[in-house]
Amino acid sequence: MKVEQIYTGCLAQGAYYIESNGEAAIVDPLRESQPYIEKAEKEGAKIKYIFETHFHADFVSGHVDLAAKTDATIVYGPNAKTEFDMVEAKDGQVFELGKVKIKVLHTPGHTMESTTFLLIDEEGKEHAIFSGDTLFIGDVGRPDLAQKGSLTQDDLAGYLYDSLRTKIMTLPDEVIVYPAHGAGSACGKNMSKETTDLLGNQKKTNYALRANMTKEEFIQEVTDGLLPPPQYFAQNVAMNKSGAVGLDEILEKGNVPLDVDTFEAMANHEGALVLDTRKAVQFAEAHVPNSIFIGIDGSFAPWVGALIPDLQQPIVFIADEGREEEIVTRLSRVGYDNTLGFLKGGLDAWKAAGKEVDSVKSIPATEFAEEMKAGDLKVLDVRKPGEFQAEHVEDAQSLPLDFISENMDKVSKNETYHVHCAGGYRSMIASSILKSRGFHNIVDIAGGFKAISETDIPTTDYVCPSTLK
Repeated sequence: MKVEQIYTGCLAQGAYYIESNGEAAIVDPLRESQPYIEKAEKEGAKIKYIFETHFHADFVSGHVDLAAKTDATIVYGPNAKTEFDMVEAKDGQVFELGKVKIKVLHTPGHTMESTTFLLIDEEGKEHAIFSGDTLFIGDVGRPDLAQKGSLTQDDLAGYLYDSLRTKIMTLPDEVIVYPAHGAGSACGKNMSKETTDLLGNQKKTNYALRANMTKEEFIQEVTDGLLPPPQYFAQNVAMNKSGAVGLDEILEKGNVPLDVDTFEAMANHEGALVLDTRKAVQFAEAHVPNSIFIGIDGSFAPWVGALIPDLQQPIVFIADEGREEEIVTRLSRVGYDNTLGFLKGGLDAWKAAGKEVDSVKSIPATEFAEEMKAGDLKVLDVRKPGEFQAEHVEDAQSLPLDFISENMDKVSKNETYHVHCAGGYRSMIASSILKSRGFHNIVDIAGGFKAISETDIPTTDYVCPSTLK
């Protein structure tokens, strides 16, 4: 028996490869099918099953394409209704894979079809659970995403409480927990950076698994402090229910070099958004006017999903040479399938053609500190509310990047703003969005709050009146 976690850091997502006696199963696959196919071929195995723990909201699964290419059977738990062929398994149903068994544990709460798959080894021992978004390391899945009709988040939290205590906490302590996500995912609040653990340890350390916890306490704690889900979540769920097209088709359309004139025409006359995926320092120095920066070397796909509301938005992009296919792939993982190509030759080609460029003024934290001493500055903190509340520059204004478009009325085009996040990635995204909306008096603080905290700039940990709710 072999179990391998295939973890994708930019999405904080874990897919799984299970193999026994020449038969393999994939749990919660990403959009691209080929890596799983190649993995099975290397192991001399045939993919028999594709197990989906639920309808994912934060990424588009490649289950339909993978099934078409391998003749594998797609398996969901109870309550799953799709537009493609799959097995809607019953609670307690067992699937044989080589010499091991995979048992269906229906664990509603995160969503009503949420299911945990229990791996039983060759000796009949309960070995591991693939818990999807039901149980994370240090947390549990948020219960607000599947509200429908009269079904509230409190109702879902109640179902989750029962699922955890009747289906998962009754399992042996030595069972390994393999969740669908780790720290950085928006599917939970307090996930650990660890991506796997023993169930016994989670019973001791996970706040939601306290032995003496009442259902009322659980509902209160699990629902407290939930931020609104990213707007693309519902659209990804719909794509996963209907079955998205394969990555091959997306790459054929999107991984296309465009000359400067064609690129410019698509941006100016065909409504394509210009996405700059280079490093923040490169974008600051020079970029195509009105382009949006979301660097590939960061939480790229989740920020695309959070900030570009329409999955059908035409996109053309600028990238470091050799990374074009990666960018189209990562966009497709969160459902952005309308990528039309990239600027051939990058920004060098744009400048060589005599096209206009823009820039973002970026200064080190030390210079920011000196300017603060010289006079009052307007400071925009684009970190999450919890980060802001923990500690922030005195009199700074909270403008969380997640909700920047909804809060544009909180800033003025006539003022100069010094913008920062934690380390510099999000502040450059925010600066690019503000500049594209006509806010040209923007100064980025390189290194973010980490660098600021190493200066003598006064900070505070209370929530000041300027905080945006």
